[in-house]
Amino acid sequence: MGWMDIGPLYGAGARALQDEFDARRLADRLHELTVHAELSDDDMALIVQQSTVWVATVDAHGWPDVSYKGGDVGFVRVVSPTELRIPAYDGNGMMRTMGNIIDTGRVALLFVDRDRPWRLRLHGTATVSTEPSDVADFHGAFAVVVVTTARIFPNCGRYIHGDDVSEFVPREGHEPPTPDWTSYDVLNDALPHDDPARRR
Repeated sequence: MGWMDIGPLYGAGARALQDEFDARRLADRLHELTVHAELSDDDMALIVQQSTVWVATVDAHGWPDVSYKGGDVGFVRVVSPTELRIPAYDGNGMMRTMGNIIDTGRVALLFVDRDRPWRLRLHGTATVSTEPSDVADFHGAFAVVVVTTARIFPNCGRYIHGDDVSEFVPREGHEPPTPDWTSYDVLNDALPHDDPARRR
């Protein structure tokens, strides 16, 4: 399944807000430049350097759920540009994430690199494997979530906190700096007209 098969990136609600805040050009430019169906070398490098991932699923009644998963650095294994594997370790027995995957097969992953800082978002389909040969690849796991990529895109990391709150967070008495990406020629002309970083 390629990213075109999973529906548009922006629904009617997103489009209405983009128009209200003059962000449609920027949203379309980012879609054009960043959305892809297979993991790039940079994507893979980011994933294997992480010790956490947030996994969003949808249950059989259409309700979303999200779960934090953690392990050793590199615990999410990149099998190929279109496949990731996430070990399932002992938890509280609710099995919601894997149960939702069995019920609907839809997942979204969020990787947050606090050092760069940067974020990677991934939409895809998934299955749950309890096959001994798959589980044996991950010490301490009892199952493995097998994710097939469908749509991947990076996300600005300016509000990711390190040891301190990000300098980009607006607060009284503090003027946040302008993020570097707003000055890129390929994006600058697509910024909202009232964005202070836009070159007139």
